Amino acid sequence: MEKTWLYHYDPETKQQSVEWWHSGSSRPQKFRVQKSTGKVVASIFWDQDSIPVIDYLPKGQTINAEYYSSMLVQLKDILKEKCRWKITKGVLFLHDNAPAHQALATQKKLAYLGFQCLDHPPCFPDLALSDYHLLPGLKKYLKGLHFSSDVEVIAALETWLDGQSSEFFLSGLQKLAQRAKKCIELLGEYLE
Repeated sequence: MEKTWLYHYDPETKQQSVEWWHSGSSRPQKFRVQKSTGKVVASIFWDQDSIPVIDYLPKGQTINAEYYSSMLVQLKDILKEKCRWKITKGVLFLHDNAPAHQALATQKKLAYLGFQCLDHPPCFPDLALSDYHLLPGLKKYLKGLHFSSDVEVIAALETWLDGQSSEFFLSGLQKLAQRAKKCIELLGEYLE
C-alpha cells in the first residue's frame, strides 16, 4: 500500500524541459513554476498481479486509524469478491510506518481481517517499495501535464496503472526481496 499526492499540475523537471540551442543564441528564459494547489491523495493497494483498490481521500479529511481501517475492510471485501484464492492462501501486508498504519486500532483491524503484517523498518527509504518501483514511473508520466479537475487527474492515474502489465507488479516485489537482501549484506547502510 502506498499513498501519493497527485497534482493538477506538477512542473516538468529540468531534464524534461531540455532544449537544443545554438552557442550564439540566448537561452530561453525559464520561470520557476510551482506545483498547483489542486491535488488529490490516492492510496494505492497493489500486489503481484494488479491494483485491487485505489482510494481517493475526500477533500478536508485526513487519513487516521479509523479511515485507514475502513480502507482495509474494503480491500478484504474486494479480494474476497475478485480473488478468493488470494485470501485462502493468506495475505502478507506491507505498508510504511505512518501513524495511521501503526495505531493500535489499525493493528487490531489487520489481525481481525487475517492479514499478516510485515514489519517495515522506520525511516528506511531503500525498502519503500513504491518509492523505487511504482511511483517514479507514474510521477514521470504526470509531470508537465495540466489537469483542470480531480476527475482528470484520477483518470490519468488509472490510465497509467491500467497500462502496466502483471509482470510490472511482480518485478516490484522481486526488487523488494533483492533490496532487502542487499540491505542485510550492507548492515543497514543506504543503497546507491
